[in-house]
Amino acid sequence: MHIIDAATVVSHTEPKALVAALEQMFRDGCTAPVRHHHTVPVPGAPDGTLLLMPAWRAGAYLGIKVVTIFPGNSERRLPAVSAAYILVDADTGVMRAMIDGGELRARRTAATSALAARYLARADAKSLLVVGTGRIARQLAQFHVALRPGLKTVRVWGRSPAHAATLAATLAEDLAGGLAAGTATGTATGTAAGAVDASVASNLSAAAAESDIICAATLATEPLISGRWIRPGTHVDLVGGYTPSMREADDALIEKARVFVDTRAGALHEAGDVTAPIASGVLQSEAVYELSELCRGTHPGRQREDEITVFKSVGAALEDLAAAMLVFKSVRSA
Repeated sequence: MHIIDAATVVSHTEPKALVAALEQMFRDGCTAPVRHHHTVPVPGAPDGTLLLMPAWRAGAYLGIKVVTIFPGNSERRLPAVSAAYILVDADTGVMRAMIDGGELRARRTAATSALAARYLARADAKSLLVVGTGRIARQLAQFHVALRPGLKTVRVWGRSPAHAATLAATLAEDLAGGLAAGTATGTATGTAAGAVDASVASNLSAAAAESDIICAATLATEPLISGRWIRPGTHVDLVGGYTPSMREADDALIEKARVFVDTRAGALHEAGDVTAPIASGVLQSEAVYELSELCRGTHPGRQREDEITVFKSVGAALEDLAAAMLVFKSVRSA
């Protein structure tokens, strides 16, 4: 069995290749049951979460990701999210690889958002706002820049100004000389030297009102992004929330936007940014569209320049399977 570490995952998931693999998987489909979601009590700290995410393609591969999310780890100076991925031969059941799940998750999440933005963001989008300062926030900025050469500015907002400044400085370094393909730090390809400016956004509402694309990757339980701030033509990407009690955007935004999700089954079961507006009558479940519809061409995506679009990513097992298959096949052929 291959043991594939984080650096190897990075070197075999170049952004354009990973986005292409995800697009193919969303187009072709696979068997992916709704993930198992378990609450784990933690004495003296917020509850943890255990996620089990299986998916398979008959005659090809079966995979399962094991994820733990422990918000209280910030007090311990430990990552809140840990993950591992097991890839199995779907014909024989033989274990083929154990893959670093944290890097796989971060990169497939960012790639899925970049894929959705290809259909939903305006072609002339120049400014990106990243809300959040964690691992996936960095990946989101990198992948959007790699897939969208017209971006000129990346701004970072976080509850901690110090963390926002650190991420902005890291992104400035990433982008200063062009993002190099497959480096061990997780950088991506696709921008010319000096083409993108990265800086801190000190005021969230002002930055949101000025941005063409907004990516939120937080653990917020109360909305951070208000529809009152969002100008026509903006694309909003909501990545952080993974339970019905978590929200990154308010009803005012959902009400004025066309809403897309990675999978309806997952979003209608787990995503507070979708389930709460449905419960309040702001959003109808039949008006929630899937990324697969965009990839298959059965939905046109953005239909007007002034349209506001929202993509809610909950995380789907088919995304992990697509990324794991890409990594494993690339490693075997190297």
